[in-house]
Amino acid sequence: MPRGRYSLHDPHDGTPLGDERFQCAPGPSGWRYVSRTTTPGGAPAGSLDLTLDRLGRPIRLELRAGGWRVRGAALDGVTWVRMAEDTGEQAQEGNAPARAFTGSSPAFLVATARLLRLTGTPGRSTRVRLLGFAPHTLAARARDETWTLTGTEAHRPADGDGTLTVEAYRVDDMETGERHAVHLAGDVVLAAPGVELEELDTPPTDFRTAE
Repeated sequence: MPRGRYSLHDPHDGTPLGDERFQCAPGPSGWRYVSRTTTPGGAPAGSLDLTLDRLGRPIRLELRAGGWRVRGAALDGVTWVRMAEDTGEQAQEGNAPARAFTGSSPAFLVATARLLRLTGTPGRSTRVRLLGFAPHTLAARARDETWTLTGTEAHRPADGDGTLTVEAYRVDDMETGERHAVHLAGDVVLAAPGVELEELDTPPTDFRTAE
């Protein structure tokens, strides 16, 4: 069960945005990730509870930030409800023909890679529509991305116990034309725009052996 801390910052100018402390693990339904985020000053800023099924589809999402709460799941595309965090008022339901959710948490990078399953020969690519949530307002917006597997490398950990498979992806935003790289080791993000892995208490989960 990996536990650790990501530091988050603006991918364009490097402005610190805070930290995300997380833990994740495979389970009976597939994979679950829970986290809490804090501001650069250490104040609570939100939380995420995401569960995927064995095919990588989101079967439960609960996201909190900026006084808002979103609950969602894969249903007729993706379906969600956005409401005031404390009172549940101002509830608005939504549905979109997307395959999964995305957002500022590194968890969504793992989740998308898990859904697309591009492992194998480098060069494999696919386009996917995702429903994203803005960092503070949790306003929803669909976007299309193309994910391409650019490489896979096996690394031996410092303790010499087994090997760690690192997958490199190129992600293209089909609306803006922006392109960036994402490096994953199992269910942990090693490198991505705006994300730094600062602490990791236990090794990442190797999905190939966890199933």
